[in-house]
Parts: sequence; structure tokens; C-alpha cells
Amino acid sequence: MYNPETVETISGEVISVDKITPSKGMSYGIHLIVKTEKEIISVHLGPGWYIENQGITIEPEDKIEIKGSRITFDGRPAIIAGEVKKGDEILELRDDNGFPAWSGWRRR
Repeated sequence: MYNPETVETISGEVISVDKITPSKGMSYGIHLIVKTEKEIISVHLGPGWYIENQGITIEPEDKIEIKGSRITFDGRPAIIAGEVKKGDEILELRDDNGFPAWSGWRRR
């Protein structure tokens, strides 16, 4: 679903951090709801087990910058994050082609 041709950078404030299980039997993913100057948008980060092992915590009211691919999910705009910046910290999620950083990364 990540499309390198629709990559953009948005910044805003985190409204909520949610754990979403796409379908039965799958591990949950981490989603953010982010309020920018123009919109409130859902941001998909990646699988919880990966995000939670990266040493960067994202919480409501955090000011963040997201570089990612804008998609339409369930009829609404969303961003699949490639990179999230919070202050001096950077959470790398996907490369420029959208290849997930956790692919081939073993769970501990």
C-alpha cells in the first residue's frame, strides 16, 4: 500500500495512540491520530512488537513530524509512515521504496 510517489511530510500533534489488530490471528499494529493545521489524519506506524522495541515513545500531545505515503484507507485519507521525528529522535520505519524496516528483523 506504500506508494513512493505519494510521499509527503506532515507535522502536528498526536491526539491518540491506538493498538489495532487488522484481522484475527495477526499481531496488532500501532496507529496514531495526528492533528495538523489542515486535517486530522490516521497514521499507520507498523507492528507493535517492532515499534515497542525501538526506544522512542510517542504519546498524546507530542509534537511530531511524519514522512510517509498518503493513501486512502476505508474511504478516508491516511499516512503510512516511513519516518517519524520527535525532537531529536527519529523512528525509521520504511526505506524510500516503502520496504519495512522490520522485514527480516527477528522478534526477541
